[in-house]
Amino acid sequence: MVQAKVKWVDGLQFVGEAASGHAIVLDADREVGGGNTGVRPTELLLIGLGGCSGMDVASVLQKKKQKISGVEMNVQGKKAQDYPQKFTEIEIEFVVTGKDLSEEAVRKAVELSMTKYCSVKATLEGTAKISYRYRIVQE
Repeated sequence: MVQAKVKWVDGLQFVGEAASGHAIVLDADREVGGGNTGVRPTELLLIGLGGCSGMDVASVLQKKKQKISGVEMNVQGKKAQDYPQKFTEIEIEFVVTGKDLSEEAVRKAVELSMTKYCSVKATLEGTAKISYRYRIVQE
């Protein structure tokens, strides 16, 4: 079981701590009563999706002996106007940088993450339409 604890600090600031011992500050915009001292929870959700899928892609490409020097995920989400303003659409652009990268290996790594391995994407499926694409930057 994965565990985390989130503690209120002050105003709308919270500190989230994972069982691994790592922590992150969460806060809201000043215009809604926050102090703007940390990441927004909805931003954290997009970061989690990008991190989960990126770890998959990097792992698969390393196993395929691809010479990667960078894996970056640009993640953006469109939220509904009405509350609870859930994400309705999320798009991920994978930017894989390296030397002599195989397009087939990159395509397969991204597809494996999006269809088999990324638990965050699997959790969000059915709630938001998730689309993805990749771009290769040869060095």
